[in-house]
Amino acid sequence: MFGILQVGMLAMVLAGPMDAPVLVQASQPDSVATTPAPPPLPMTAQPKQKRVFYGGSIGMTFGNYTRFSVQPLVGYQFTPKLSGGVKGIYEYVKDKRYTPDLTASNYGGSLFSRLRFIPNAYAHAEFAYVSYEFRTASGGSERTGVPFLYLGGGLVQRLSPNASAYVEVLFDVLQDSNSPYDNWQPFVSVGVMAGF
Repeated sequence: MFGILQVGMLAMVLAGPMDAPVLVQASQPDSVATTPAPPPLPMTAQPKQKRVFYGGSIGMTFGNYTRFSVQPLVGYQFTPKLSGGVKGIYEYVKDKRYTPDLTASNYGGSLFSRLRFIPNAYAHAEFAYVSYEFRTASGGSERTGVPFLYLGGGLVQRLSPNASAYVEVLFDVLQDSNSPYDNWQPFVSVGVMAGF
């Protein structure tokens, strides 16, 4: 199977606050000042609507095993370094390794979190549950739910105030016996994130 190349659009997942409040205070020399300067304004938290982010990814694999996936997401930035959210998962698969070809729609969801430990690097944890359609020995097909626990991390490089390039490597540490993937196969994503 070819490596998986995902080209994603993850809006502000790793970007953090783009603008921080700046305090400016001026004072007059003592000989002229008649009233004390007002206390500095308190720092305000980032508005709730700026903490919510939307995005997702699109993935494609071609060959005897053709796959097209869409994974929309919505997340929340809890702190400048910690974010998390939910992701929907849908994939269309055409597997020519079987006779007749297996055509299936797989679907599921996941919960994820990311911790930026330095500005350009993050740790990622994600629990996913996907319902897969498999070919049976009798030539039919059946649906099986498969859990995944992805752990790994990534690097991100800002391209502009609203866009970043990233590379991410995750491993499924559960290794469920029904997983369609090889043992300890890395899940590599490379793409561009755009904030709206």
